[in-house]
Amino acid sequence: MADSRVRAGEIVGKTIISEETGRKFGVVSNVDFVTESGELLNIVVEQPSKHLSDLNLKADESGRLLIPFSSVKSIGDFVIVSENELI
Repeated sequence: MADSRVRAGEIVGKTIISEETGRKFGVVSNVDFVTESGELLNIVVEQPSKHLSDLNLKADESGRLLIPFSSVKSIGDFVIVSENELI
Protein backbone atom coordinates (compact mmCIF):
# COMPACT_ATOMS: atom_id res chain seq x y z
CA MET A 1 0.00 0.00 0.00
CA ALA A 2 1.39 3.39 -0.99
CA ASP A 3 2.14 5.97 1.68
CA SER A 4 -0.45 8.75 1.30
CA ARG A 5 1.21 11.23 3.66
CA VAL A 6 2.60 14.43 2.20
CA ARG A 7 5.42 16.39 3.82
CA ALA A 8 4.88 20.14 4.04
CA GLY A 9 8.11 20.77 2.14
CA GLU A 10 6.80 18.72 -0.79
CA ILE A 11 3.96 21.15 -1.51
CA VAL A 12 6.12 24.29 -1.63
CA GLY A 13 6.20 25.52 -5.22
CA LYS A 14 2.95 23.77 -6.23
CA THR A 15 0.20 25.72 -7.96
CA ILE A 16 -2.97 26.36 -5.95
CA ILE A 17 -6.21 25.73 -7.89
CA SER A 18 -9.89 26.35 -7.04
CA GLU A 19 -11.92 23.15 -6.75
CA GLU A 20 -15.08 24.84 -8.03
CA THR A 21 -13.82 27.01 -10.88
CA GLY A 22 -10.39 25.65 -11.77
CA ARG A 23 -8.91 29.14 -11.40
CA LYS A 24 -5.28 29.48 -10.43
CA PHE A 25 -4.88 31.18 -7.03
CA GLY A 26 -1.09 31.36 -6.83
CA VAL A 27 1.83 29.23 -5.69
CA VAL A 28 2.56 27.69 -2.28
CA SER A 29 5.38 29.65 -0.66
CA ASN A 30 5.32 28.03 2.78
CA VAL A 31 3.10 26.25 5.29
CA ASP A 32 2.26 27.61 8.77
CA PHE A 33 1.89 24.99 11.50
CA VAL A 34 1.92 24.56 15.27
CA THR A 35 5.36 23.25 16.23
CA GLU A 36 4.23 21.31 19.29
CA SER A 37 1.38 19.38 17.65
CA GLY A 38 2.20 19.56 13.95
CA GLU A 39 -1.27 20.96 13.23
CA LEU A 40 -1.32 22.66 9.83
CA LEU A 41 -2.79 26.16 9.95
CA ASN A 42 -2.32 28.01 6.65
CA ILE A 43 -0.79 27.86 3.23
CA VAL A 44 1.29 30.97 2.53
CA VAL A 45 0.68 32.14 -1.05
CA GLU A 46 3.18 33.77 -3.38
CA GLN A 47 2.27 35.23 -6.77
CA PRO A 48 -1.43 35.51 -5.78
CA SER A 49 -3.88 35.91 -8.63
CA LYS A 50 -6.18 38.93 -8.76
CA HIS A 51 -9.13 36.68 -8.01
CA LEU A 52 -7.52 35.41 -4.79
CA SER A 53 -6.58 38.95 -3.77
CA ASP A 54 -10.24 39.96 -4.15
CA LEU A 55 -11.36 37.30 -1.62
CA ASN A 56 -10.24 39.41 1.36
CA LEU A 57 -8.11 36.71 3.02
CA LYS A 58 -5.88 37.19 6.05
CA ALA A 59 -2.26 38.10 5.41
CA ASP A 60 0.94 37.42 7.36
CA GLU A 61 3.27 40.11 8.71
CA SER A 62 4.93 40.34 5.28
CA GLY A 63 1.62 40.90 3.51
CA ARG A 64 1.48 37.44 1.93
CA LEU A 65 -2.02 35.96 1.67
CA LEU A 66 -2.92 32.96 3.84
CA ILE A 67 -5.26 30.15 2.81
CA PRO A 68 -6.60 28.19 5.81
CA PHE A 69 -5.45 24.59 5.57
CA SER A 70 -8.99 23.47 6.40
CA SER A 71 -10.01 24.53 2.87
CA VAL A 72 -7.49 22.17 1.20
CA LYS A 73 -9.30 19.30 -0.52
CA SER A 74 -6.42 17.41 -2.10
CA ILE A 75 -2.71 17.58 -2.80
CA GLY A 76 -1.13 16.04 -5.86
CA ASP A 77 0.36 17.79 -8.87
CA PHE A 78 -1.62 20.80 -7.63
CA VAL A 79 -3.02 21.94 -4.29
CA ILE A 80 -6.80 21.96 -4.70
CA VAL A 81 -8.73 24.25 -2.35
CA SER A 82 -12.45 24.87 -1.88
CA GLU A 83 -13.18 28.42 -2.96
CA ASN A 84 -16.55 28.22 -1.15
CA GLU A 85 -14.75 27.70 2.16
CA LEU A 86 -12.62 30.81 1.60
CA ILE A 87 -15.59 33.13 1.20
